Amino acid sequence: MSAPPIAPRLQRGALVGADPMNPAASIIIFQYNPDSLSRRIETQESGDGADTREALRLKGPPKETISVEIELDATDQLETNTFPGAQLGLYPVISSLEMLLYPKMATVIANAVLSAVGIIEIVPPEAPLTLFVWGAKRVVPVRLTELTISEQAYDTSLNPIRANASLTLQVLTYQDLGIASVGGALFLAHQAIKEAMATVNGVMAAAQAASSGINVGL
Repeated sequence: MSAPPIAPRLQRGALVGADPMNPAASIIIFQYNPDSLSRRIETQESGDGADTREALRLKGPPKETISVEIELDATDQLETNTFPGAQLGLYPVISSLEMLLYPKMATVIANAVLSAVGIIEIVPPEAPLTLFVWGAKRVVPVRLTELTISEQAYDTSLNPIRANASLTLQVLTYQDLGIASVGGALFLAHQAIKEAMATVNGVMAAAQAASSGINVGL
């Protein structure tokens, strides 16, 4: 009898909030990879159309928005009495998603104290640098702009145990973060991979055209 085929190990998508003050608070590894995701890409044109010499100029990289829906389920952990699902349901992972949108409590309190003692200029708190990880070739800095959570079932303590989360992510570029920043460098690496993949496609397309006798002007 032949051995059953070995299924390849599936990489999991993730959202990682790079927060030095609490590095474990915003790490969300997708329990189930979504079957699809939607990406909207809008160009940043430089010219206003009046000058034909400016028609092809670009202000910078395009604006990209990623929409994705992930499923969350603690049923297996309930059946095996595994922590944290058996005791806390989905509260930990849902909280990790929400913390990508919350200013840190310590910063809020510190700003309130500074305001009370008469400090005029208060620095608004920053969200952690968030990375959307979708395989080795797509690791991009993002801002979570919209989060919709649909809780569908609860345990006896009213902990949510099954839910869907719909996320809208704005990709942040070196224009947003600065080219010398960690996020800017990650976006440049992401763009370099895109350029390499496009070159692979161009070389293969040219080879196919040549084998078919098509002149593509190369």
